[in-house]
Amino acid sequence: MAEMLVRRLGPEEGAAYRAVRLRALEDAPDAFSATLQEALARPLEEWDARLAQAAVSGIDCPLGAERDGELVGQAWAKVDADDPDTVNLYQMWVAPKCRGQGVAGALLAAAIDWARARGARTVGLGVNCANPPAIALYERVGFRILGEAYPMAGAPGRMEYAMRLQLGA
Repeated sequence: MAEMLVRRLGPEEGAAYRAVRLRALEDAPDAFSATLQEALARPLEEWDARLAQAAVSGIDCPLGAERDGELVGQAWAKVDADDPDTVNLYQMWVAPKCRGQGVAGALLAAAIDWARARGARTVGLGVNCANPPAIALYERVGFRILGEAYPMAGAPGRMEYAMRLQLGA
Protein backbone atom coordinates (compact mmCIF):
# COMPACT_ATOMS: atom_id res chain seq x y z
CA MET A 1 0.00 0.00 0.00
CA ALA A 2 1.33 3.42 -0.97
CA GLU A 3 2.17 5.89 1.76
CA MET A 4 -0.40 8.57 2.44
CA LEU A 5 0.37 12.19 3.21
CA VAL A 6 -2.04 14.74 4.69
CA ARG A 7 -1.04 18.33 3.97
CA ARG A 8 -2.34 21.84 3.56
CA LEU A 9 -3.34 22.72 0.04
CA GLY A 10 -1.36 25.65 -1.32
CA PRO A 11 -2.52 28.67 -3.29
CA GLU A 12 -1.24 27.20 -6.57
CA GLU A 13 -3.39 24.06 -6.27
CA GLY A 14 -6.78 25.35 -7.41
CA ALA A 15 -7.07 22.78 -10.19
CA ALA A 16 -6.28 19.87 -7.87
CA TYR A 17 -8.65 21.21 -5.20
CA ARG A 18 -11.39 21.61 -7.81
CA ALA A 19 -10.83 18.06 -9.07
CA VAL A 20 -11.06 16.44 -5.64
CA ARG A 21 -14.07 18.57 -4.68
CA LEU A 22 -15.89 17.59 -7.89
CA ARG A 23 -15.15 13.93 -7.17
CA ALA A 24 -16.55 14.35 -3.67
CA LEU A 25 -19.75 16.03 -4.88
CA GLU A 26 -20.23 13.39 -7.58
CA ASP A 27 -19.56 10.47 -5.23
CA ALA A 28 -21.53 11.69 -2.21
CA PRO A 29 -24.07 14.32 -3.27
CA ASP A 30 -26.17 13.80 -0.13
CA ALA A 31 -23.23 14.55 2.17
CA PHE A 32 -22.94 18.20 1.17
CA SER A 33 -25.26 21.16 0.78
CA ALA A 34 -23.26 22.29 -2.26
CA THR A 35 -24.06 20.61 -5.56
CA LEU A 36 -21.91 19.28 -8.36
CA GLN A 37 -23.63 21.63 -10.79
CA GLU A 38 -22.77 24.67 -8.65
CA ALA A 39 -19.16 23.57 -8.38
CA LEU A 40 -18.86 22.89 -12.11
CA ALA A 41 -20.12 26.41 -12.82
CA ARG A 42 -17.28 28.04 -10.87
CA PRO A 43 -14.31 29.13 -12.99
CA LEU A 44 -10.86 27.83 -12.08
CA GLU A 45 -9.89 31.34 -11.01
CA GLU A 46 -12.42 31.09 -8.19
CA TRP A 47 -10.84 27.87 -6.90
CA ASP A 48 -7.38 29.45 -7.10
CA ALA A 49 -8.62 32.57 -5.30
CA ARG A 50 -10.18 30.54 -2.49
CA LEU A 51 -6.90 28.74 -1.80
CA ALA A 52 -4.91 31.98 -2.12
CA GLN A 53 -7.19 33.62 0.43
CA ALA A 54 -6.89 30.61 2.75
CA ALA A 55 -3.10 30.86 2.63
CA VAL A 56 -3.18 34.35 4.14
CA SER A 57 -6.45 34.43 6.11
CA GLY A 58 -5.13 32.81 9.26
CA ILE A 59 -8.56 31.26 9.80
CA ASP A 60 -8.69 28.63 7.03
CA CYS A 61 -6.93 25.29 6.74
CA PRO A 62 -7.67 23.43 3.48
CA LEU A 63 -6.35 19.88 3.76
CA GLY A 64 -5.70 17.21 1.20
CA ALA A 65 -4.87 13.54 1.66
CA GLU A 66 -2.47 12.43 -1.03
CA ARG A 67 -1.45 8.97 -2.16
CA ASP A 68 0.89 8.40 -5.12
CA GLY A 69 0.60 12.08 -6.05
CA GLU A 70 -3.21 11.94 -6.23
CA LEU A 71 -5.56 13.74 -3.85
CA VAL A 72 -7.76 10.99 -2.40
CA GLY A 73 -9.37 12.97 0.38
CA GLN A 74 -10.09 16.47 1.58
CA ALA A 75 -11.28 18.48 4.55
CA TRP A 76 -11.49 22.20 5.27
CA ALA A 77 -11.10 23.56 8.80
CA LYS A 78 -12.15 27.15 9.45
CA VAL A 79 -12.40 29.31 12.53
CA ASP A 80 -16.04 30.04 13.31
CA ALA A 81 -17.05 33.56 12.30
CA ASP A 82 -18.98 34.11 15.55
CA ASP A 83 -16.82 32.14 18.00
CA PRO A 84 -13.02 32.26 17.62
CA ASP A 85 -12.73 29.42 20.17
CA THR A 86 -14.42 27.07 17.69
CA VAL A 87 -13.06 25.59 14.48
CA ASN A 88 -15.61 24.10 12.10
CA LEU A 89 -14.90 21.23 9.76
CA TYR A 90 -16.32 21.20 6.23
CA GLN A 91 -15.94 19.23 2.99
CA MET A 92 -14.77 16.01 4.67
CA TRP A 93 -14.49 13.30 1.99
CA VAL A 94 -12.37 10.25 1.15
CA ALA A 95 -12.28 8.48 -2.22
CA PRO A 96 -14.14 5.14 -2.12
CA LYS A 97 -10.99 3.18 -3.00
CA CYS A 98 -9.27 4.57 0.11
CA ARG A 99 -12.03 4.21 2.67
CA GLY A 100 -11.30 2.04 5.67
CA GLN A 101 -7.56 2.72 5.36
CA GLY A 102 -7.15 5.51 7.91
CA VAL A 103 -7.40 8.42 5.47
CA ALA A 104 -10.43 10.01 7.16
CA GLY A 105 -8.81 9.62 10.57
CA ALA A 106 -5.63 11.25 9.32
CA LEU A 107 -7.57 14.18 7.86
CA LEU A 108 -9.48 14.58 11.12
CA ALA A 109 -6.27 14.42 13.15
CA ALA A 110 -4.67 17.12 11.00
CA ALA A 111 -7.71 19.39 11.34
CA ILE A 112 -7.87 18.84 15.10
CA ASP A 113 -4.13 19.48 15.46
CA TRP A 114 -4.55 22.75 13.54
CA ALA A 115 -7.48 23.74 15.78
CA ARG A 116 -5.44 22.98 18.91
CA ALA A 117 -2.47 24.96 17.60
CA ARG A 118 -4.80 27.93 17.14
CA GLY A 119 -5.98 27.60 20.73
CA ALA A 120 -9.51 26.49 19.82
CA ARG A 121 -11.57 24.86 22.56
CA THR A 122 -13.95 22.98 20.29
CA VAL A 123 -14.25 21.56 16.79
CA GLY A 124 -17.72 21.45 15.25
CA LEU A 125 -19.24 19.89 12.16
CA GLY A 126 -22.53 18.93 10.58
CA VAL A 127 -23.11 15.40 9.30
CA ASN A 128 -25.97 13.94 7.28
CA CYS A 129 -28.11 11.73 9.54
CA ALA A 130 -28.24 9.16 6.73
CA ASN A 131 -24.46 8.59 6.93
CA PRO A 132 -23.90 6.20 9.88
CA PRO A 133 -20.27 5.42 8.91
CA ALA A 134 -19.34 9.12 9.12
CA ILE A 135 -21.20 9.55 12.40
CA ALA A 136 -19.39 6.51 13.84
CA LEU A 137 -16.01 7.86 12.69
CA TYR A 138 -16.62 11.20 14.37
CA GLU A 139 -17.83 9.52 17.56
CA ARG A 140 -14.71 7.30 17.69
CA VAL A 141 -12.59 10.47 17.66
CA GLY A 142 -14.66 11.95 20.49
CA PHE A 143 -17.29 14.08 18.74
CA ARG A 144 -20.74 14.06 20.33
CA ILE A 145 -24.12 14.79 18.75
CA LEU A 146 -25.66 18.04 19.98
CA GLY A 147 -29.43 17.89 20.23
CA GLU A 148 -31.90 16.90 17.57
CA ALA A 149 -31.37 16.63 13.85
CA TYR A 150 -32.20 19.69 11.75
CA PRO A 151 -32.65 20.37 8.01
CA MET A 152 -29.43 20.69 6.00
CA ALA A 153 -29.06 24.19 4.58
CA GLY A 154 -29.71 24.23 0.85
CA ALA A 155 -30.55 20.51 0.82
CA PRO A 156 -34.32 19.99 0.91
CA GLY A 157 -35.40 16.75 2.56
CA ARG A 158 -32.02 16.03 4.14
CA MET A 159 -31.36 16.19 7.85
CA GLU A 160 -28.09 16.57 9.73
CA TYR A 161 -26.69 16.44 13.21
CA ALA A 162 -24.44 19.07 14.71
CA MET A 163 -21.47 17.37 16.34
CA ARG A 164 -18.88 18.87 18.64
CA LEU A 165 -15.48 17.79 19.97
CA GLN A 166 -14.20 19.38 23.19
CA LEU A 167 -10.47 20.02 22.97
CA GLY A 168 -9.80 20.75 26.60
CA ALA A 169 -10.56 22.93 29.54
